[in-house]
Amino acid sequence: MKNKIKGYIKLKAVRVMLMIAILTLFLLGAYIYYLNNKYIQVSENDYNQSFYELINYVQNVESYLAKSVISTTPQHGAETLSNVWREANLAQAYLSQLPIKNNELQNTEKFLNQVSDYSYTLSRKNIYNETLSQEELDNLNELYNYSIELENTLTQLASDMESGRVSWKQLTKRTTNVFAQEVSNISQDSFSSLEENFHEYSGLIYDGAFSEHLTSTEKKGLIGEDIDEQKAKEIVANFIGKDKIKEISSNGLSENTNIETFDFIIKQETEKNDITISVSKIGGHIVYMESNRDVTGEVISQEEADNKAKEFLEIREFKNMKETYYLKQEGIVTINYAYQQNGVIMYPDLIKVKVALDNGEVLGLESTGYLNSHYERSLPNVKITKQEAKKTLNKNLQIESEGLAVIPTEYQTEVLCWEFKGKVNDTDYLVYINAENGREEDILVIVNTENGTLTM
Repeated sequence: MKNKIKGYIKLKAVRVMLMIAILTLFLLGAYIYYLNNKYIQVSENDYNQSFYELINYVQNVESYLAKSVISTTPQHGAETLSNVWREANLAQAYLSQLPIKNNELQNTEKFLNQVSDYSYTLSRKNIYNETLSQEELDNLNELYNYSIELENTLTQLASDMESGRVSWKQLTKRTTNVFAQEVSNISQDSFSSLEENFHEYSGLIYDGAFSEHLTSTEKKGLIGEDIDEQKAKEIVANFIGKDKIKEISSNGLSENTNIETFDFIIKQETEKNDITISVSKIGGHIVYMESNRDVTGEVISQEEADNKAKEFLEIREFKNMKETYYLKQEGIVTINYAYQQNGVIMYPDLIKVKVALDNGEVLGLESTGYLNSHYERSLPNVKITKQEAKKTLNKNLQIESEGLAVIPTEYQTEVLCWEFKGKVNDTDYLVYINAENGREEDILVIVNTENGTLTM
């Protein structure tokens, strides 16, 4: 009898524990469901805020473009176009916060980018008291018409979202035809018509800074077909030298980076230190190389280190590279090299080389800037002579060197300039005068230290 009672108690205890476990799982599931819904709600609130800010700034772009078309004075035009530039940049910032990845919004981003760049350049022209040409006014009018189309499309989508006919869940789907199947039917093909219109717009190519290659995500120096890991391994062996390699270990493919690369660790035959190296998936270019050996002292000169680095680059098919600035740290000098095209320095096409000052060995290479920017450019005609450019300079500048250079700007453009290196009192400067219109594009202060040459 006692055993039956004990058995009954145990069974009941098991049932109670089972019920507690089920209840715990139910409560845990409910809590997770609550947290998930809360997260979704917070995310949707953030998306809504960004979306309506985007609409607001696109409306501002439209309004300022309308004013710029009929502006008659350079002073007012400069102010209006500066406003277009600012509002277009803000619109881009909020657009980037939306979770939609599709061709239509890529084209919207491209449009806002070109509006920003073009309005900035025209505003500078107005600042110099120059009147806009009829062609430039026509371009602004065309941009204005496309801004109306964009604003109408975004407003329609906002209306659809407010009515519940479309949601962020639908918009964030990554299928290629999500807009065609779900959204366009709801919002009367608004996105497909926008895509069609922007396809026509993409043919509107402006001179220089506003051409397609500057607003695309194409890496200009990444030429060649995709390679696999085995091919990348062969490229590494040839780059380092097969006779120096004991073992090559793969770290796999790095995808979430500026340039997709196959990464490797190399153990050397005679040296204890390892070498880290990365090869681009596209074209099999060396993106990064670093040897971690200790440097015992400084024996060779800066000039000898420069010669070693140039020889290293030449052998590995990096041709026509000119040294620009350098920095010495702990027995290693890092030298920046820029590509030269027909004697013109291309500052966007940069490669960094690290050289050990104890024996001249190249310990590092970083070619991201070069691979992002390098191509053979069709340079504009030099309309301002060197002597004319000198008239713009401060009269106290004692010129030490001069020449042509292409410099990048913070607005994703490039400018051909006369580069003058000189000194005022005890301060060294680099002054850049636009070779097409004679404007002062930039001034850099050169800082000479015992460890190298830097610019500010």
